[in-house]
Parts: sequence; structure tokens; C-alpha cells
Amino acid sequence: MKQNLHISAAFDQPEFLQNLVEQLAYRRYEIGFGNEKMPPGFKALETSSTETYVSGTMAIDFPTDTETTEERINMPFITAFLFTCVKGKTDPYQLIWSCSLS
Repeated sequence: MKQNLHISAAFDQPEFLQNLVEQLAYRRYEIGFGNEKMPPGFKALETSSTETYVSGTMAIDFPTDTETTEERINMPFITAFLFTCVKGKTDPYQLIWSCSLS
């Protein structure tokens, strides 16, 4: 029998995480890679990354023996995330990638 799981995660203090990523995206200095000459069709990018710990709760919903009810398991977590922003020569920094490191 095929069973569907529904997995969701909720971060503790999402405003803090948003503030951290915004600070990463709006840093005030550049190393200069965005100004390098590149072959036609390529674009030089500045990158900015940060690793931070985030915490929250992961919920797993799964069907029980009856088809109309579900059970939920809530598991707290603390894990490291890596956030990376890129910026072109005249573009603002943009968040392009985030990844859990666990």
C-alpha cells in the first residue's frame, strides 16, 4: 500500500534569519570580481556567502490505519544553513542558493 507523507518545517525567529540574509545581500563592499573582463557570453559575478545555525520544528504528517485521520510527529531541529548571494556588475545582490549542511 502506498502512503503519502507530508513534511513541513517552521523556523524559530524567521525575522532574525531574514535580517541575516538581507545583511548578506546588501553588504557594502565588493572585492572586484564583478568588474573582471570575461569572454563573450559570460558574466563576472561577486559572491557573498554565510553559514548560520537555524532552529525550528519539522512536522511529519502520515495516514493512520483509517483513511480519514492522520498522525503528526513534531521534531525540533538545530542545523547549519549556507546562504549564497551573487551580484553582477550593475545588479544588486540576489539570494540564489541555500542549503542545509546536515
